[in-house]
Amino acid sequence: MKINGIYIQLLALLLFAACGPKKPEPVVTPWGQITDTIPVTDEFDLDDIQRAGELIALTLTGPETYYDYHGRHLGTQYMLAQRFADKIGVSLRMEVCRDSAEMVRRLNDGEADLICYPMTKKGIGWLIGKDKDDLKNELVEWYNPKLVEEVKKEEEFLLSNKSVTRRVFAPMLNRSGGVISHYDSYFQRYASTIRWDWRLMAAQCYQESTFDPQARSWAGACGLMQIMPATADHLGLPRANIFNPEQNIAAAAKYLGELERNFSDIRERSERTKFVLAAYNGGHFHIRDAMALARKHGKNDHRWADVEGFVLGLARPEYYNDPEVKYGYMRGSETVDYVRKIHERWNGYRGVRAPRTGLAPSSMPQKATHERKKKYQINEN
Repeated sequence: MKINGIYIQLLALLLFAACGPKKPEPVVTPWGQITDTIPVTDEFDLDDIQRAGELIALTLTGPETYYDYHGRHLGTQYMLAQRFADKIGVSLRMEVCRDSAEMVRRLNDGEADLICYPMTKKGIGWLIGKDKDDLKNELVEWYNPKLVEEVKKEEEFLLSNKSVTRRVFAPMLNRSGGVISHYDSYFQRYASTIRWDWRLMAAQCYQESTFDPQARSWAGACGLMQIMPATADHLGLPRANIFNPEQNIAAAAKYLGELERNFSDIRERSERTKFVLAAYNGGHFHIRDAMALARKHGKNDHRWADVEGFVLGLARPEYYNDPEVKYGYMRGSETVDYVRKIHERWNGYRGVRAPRTGLAPSSMPQKATHERKKKYQINEN
């Protein structure tokens, strides 16, 4: 994103504010209000940040900057900032702005320490808040262009199947006998509590962990249904029992039930199930964003075939920067694949031959259609 005249003016004001004189401020004492003769500054440099234990950074949502992925944060700029925060021994608080003007304004107002976004073409391109010379020097000393390539390779690994530790079992234990897995009795018991076909829950489990009760992802998702520790806390599943097959499945059913209620406005049960699965994978806030885009473009926001194209679209700036979108960028192709593959496997478990679900190309954003077709061609499993 280029910096136009307004940003340059704001930067000039920032520098002027940093160099200008500090006015004495009134001080309230037991005997009244007086004006302190010692100038008061609002400097908050590296030592202060380290004492506070937190680095506050501003950025924009996007695949190269910052986004949420299964409850964890990724993006080149975020990962670089996290490394820098680790270097100076503090935690990182990343706050997302709507545009560059908001970032500069908030930095100028002292609401953050730096902007983690390539605002210039020089070096890392970040902007440092006023009166933070020590922080700037520390950043310049730490930064190496090779770091960008390192974090991109790390992110690529984390987003690949190589980052998931699991054994791969057969998708069906005994086809002639109708036995899907060793955990069928648990699927039957707990799927009934949310009025799901137990074979649908089994199909979801295979997509999550390939029926490995010890599966673990880099993001921390655990067990058969890949439950995040924070989600386990929310559901009342003790972390010590998160790999227990029955308790893991029971907690997943409880979570699916919550998502069912979150999408209770979708009256058609078969449609609602698709939205629930999408939310389980990609987060229900992102799915709500896609629904809002569908409404805006005259589509039926309660019909998955009308919404999935906008889930894909959330990987593109013209969609994740749309004012209707509140939660920014998402890797929509993964979520669309997730719903499709579970339904295909569920149909196989039931012995149903059905065409693939999904939008006709004319119903989808054009680039998203191409992206989806390409994804399916290289990621069938």
